[in-house]
Amino acid sequence: MDTDAAGSPHDTTPAAPYRIGIDVGGTFTDLVLLDAAGGVHAFKTPSNPADPASGVLRAITHAAERLELTGAALLSRCSLLVHGSTIATNTLLEGKGAKVGLLTTEGFRDSLEIRRGLRRDVWDHREPNPPVLVPRQLRRPVRGRLDAAGQEIEAVDEATVRDAVALFRRAGVESIAICLLHSYRNPVHEHRVQELVHAAWPEVPVSCSADLAPVIGEYERSATVVVNAYVAPRVVPYLRRLDAELTAMGLGRGVLLVQSNGGAISVAELNNQAVQLILSGPAAGGGAIRYFGRDTGTADLVAIEVGGTSCDVTLSAGGEIAMTDQLEVDGQHLMIPAVEIHTVGAGGGTIAHVDASGMLHAGPRGAGARPGPACYGLGGEHPTVTDAQLVLGRLKPGPYAGGAISLQADRARVAIDTHVARPLGISTQAAAAGILRLVEQTIQHAVERVTTERGHNPRRFTLIAAGGAGPLHGVAVARALGCPAVYIPRLAGVFCAFGMCNADIRRDYQQAWLDDLDAAGAASPMQVAYDRLMQMAVPALDREGFADDARGFSRSMDLRYAGQQSTVAVAVDALEPTGIRRDFEARHEQLYGYSQPRGEIEVVNLRLASVGRAAPLFVRAMPASAEPPRAAEHRAVWIDAATGTTEVPVYDGPSLRPGQTLTGPAVIDEATTTILVGTGDRLTVTAAGNYLIHL
Repeated sequence: MDTDAAGSPHDTTPAAPYRIGIDVGGTFTDLVLLDAAGGVHAFKTPSNPADPASGVLRAITHAAERLELTGAALLSRCSLLVHGSTIATNTLLEGKGAKVGLLTTEGFRDSLEIRRGLRRDVWDHREPNPPVLVPRQLRRPVRGRLDAAGQEIEAVDEATVRDAVALFRRAGVESIAICLLHSYRNPVHEHRVQELVHAAWPEVPVSCSADLAPVIGEYERSATVVVNAYVAPRVVPYLRRLDAELTAMGLGRGVLLVQSNGGAISVAELNNQAVQLILSGPAAGGGAIRYFGRDTGTADLVAIEVGGTSCDVTLSAGGEIAMTDQLEVDGQHLMIPAVEIHTVGAGGGTIAHVDASGMLHAGPRGAGARPGPACYGLGGEHPTVTDAQLVLGRLKPGPYAGGAISLQADRARVAIDTHVARPLGISTQAAAAGILRLVEQTIQHAVERVTTERGHNPRRFTLIAAGGAGPLHGVAVARALGCPAVYIPRLAGVFCAFGMCNADIRRDYQQAWLDDLDAAGAASPMQVAYDRLMQMAVPALDREGFADDARGFSRSMDLRYAGQQSTVAVAVDALEPTGIRRDFEARHEQLYGYSQPRGEIEVVNLRLASVGRAAPLFVRAMPASAEPPRAAEHRAVWIDAATGTTEVPVYDGPSLRPGQTLTGPAVIDEATTTILVGTGDRLTVTAAGNYLIHL
């Protein structure tokens, strides 16, 4: 599949230099190429979960062939190649990481297993916690102790470290994690232990919690460093091989990787911090939201990116992408800066089934890339959301994604009829409609999680419907939430890959603080601490080659009222307690419904984000048209419960131009997605050539 910004086939060789974004998803690998003349070219190829590198190379080869170039010629003309990889996430989810040994302070060997003593469901005492990544025999105590201020009470007992390393070697450990008490205050003991490990066993990779997550919370630091040690031996060699292979093929600048914080980083700068890639692919959606936000007419946006496996929800309030530093992935709690993304199992490949009590469910199991939905004809027999869309006429039978797949309506009907309609005693159409209503309810609740539960009213947000499947669900979900409008990028099906082309370089730095906000003379020590963080940030941007005018720095603090456990992040311009207190209280009231005007506020962490800004994207404008749009065909489509099935006009997306409008019900077939417009909804093609639906 190859389309330019206008959605029409682009036959001429694109103007160099290029920006390329590659997003490896569970079903498809998406590649977006932006050329110097503002042309946008989108390609989809099937993913290979067993060998993600081959999926990247296949996408590059496919794009080069469609543009009548060799792979070497394509890469040699590329000034920026950004890759979002799910390999770190999949390594964790599939349990295929390295065998890890953990070195921890004597007496705290079981902190990793005890966790916080909290359960996901406090009423369910029978469900076991997820398996611990390091068994007890490989969690070895180290003698030595720092106090809470980071002062040494007892020096590191080097013999306990050497004994542990010897045990690890005999046990076949592949990676070592170090998490010692109070290392967030002073990393000297962890770094000394790291030196001893390297002296005894130079080849083994070592991860220190003080370098990855220098924050309070021993369990969270332990979990973070263990996950890093678990995935790094699988992830880092893969990325280095891919970087070397693409460089050998002609890529001038090395591959950039999308991190969980939404920014990019080079393979060389990533070092051994693979845990930063846990949300690598979905986090790139932030770059797309920032770009398309200018076209929506509002700074309050919530995006649903619905792919083949899942739905990722991201909030941008007032133009700021929501961030977090607490992630839970497969039951593992991580403390890393990340775009706040709420993910649910609601994608095109989500499987529907009827349980023993006669209840219909949609998810959480998915059909994956292979065998995929039943309608793919690749061996899948279970009904999925894609099968339901096809049965209801919203999708058209035939080839998709440049012929990579072909949808077969008869297979979809058989799957839904066999596994849902007959067990429930209803029609095939009613069964398909029920599947969609369930999955849209799941998406609705996911959006409420990042809006209502965070103190935001979804009625003032425009919903961005992205991903290959998102624009088919956008109108129904937005209507249920009360959103006034739905915005659909023309390249919705390659949303994250496009966002990668708009990703800045970003590094996050932090330091634990633990002091009263109003403490006398606090500003001066804080300034010294922020200066130390700057001394780490500036050389990193130097190495990435960013000039002073392309750099940006932002400071923030994690604050809480005395006695609270959780913190609230507040942006900081000036180190002036009165203004910081005001901003904290406003945010606290928005989140929790109250504030304490004279309450004691603690500063828990100081944070600094450094950004190397990429050059602004230029996308060629589409010519406007005052002509009314003409339908390419009409077909019977089930719209919703109120409208039912009716003959609707189906428009060819590439033929629609800025300024044109239409009223639903209608279907628009785009190169990377299909759009459903509800009854009475009014769609306008924006000045940038995208779609805005007023409900």
